[in-house]
Amino acid sequence: MTTPYDQEIDDLLALYRTQRAEAVETRRRINAVTGTATAPRKVVKVTVNAQGDVTQIEFPTGAYHRLPPKELSDVLLATIRQARASALEAAGELTSLGLPPGTSVADLLQGKADPSALLADEPDAPDSVRDYIENGRPDHPGSGPR
Repeated sequence: MTTPYDQEIDDLLALYRTQRAEAVETRRRINAVTGTATAPRKVVKVTVNAQGDVTQIEFPTGAYHRLPPKELSDVLLATIRQARASALEAAGELTSLGLPPGTSVADLLQGKADPSALLADEPDAPDSVRDYIENGRPDHPGSGPR
């Protein structure tokens, strides 16, 4: 026997499944993000993934040969930081509309935010559905007094 609550429960489950599928797709898109930066005078070019891991370092010109080791190190580190910022910005563009206010994409990607805070412990549901879940169907044996 169906109840008036069955459709509401089905709708809530469908919404949950849609949100979950969107989260999986967003994660896939984030994993595909890269950020690239090139130092002045094309001394070095760095590519990083969305997590900030360096995936490629190129020396497009021979300009690095003319730099002292300390200066080359400084240029390389600055370029890595720029590439990371670029990747975080790109990831943020993919996800900014789906995040609750105050949730930063950068914090999520750097492990500084709690992902469990993105969704409530309990799904949002009308009071009638909560009552149904807690007390059972009115016509169901053993559902208790009403």
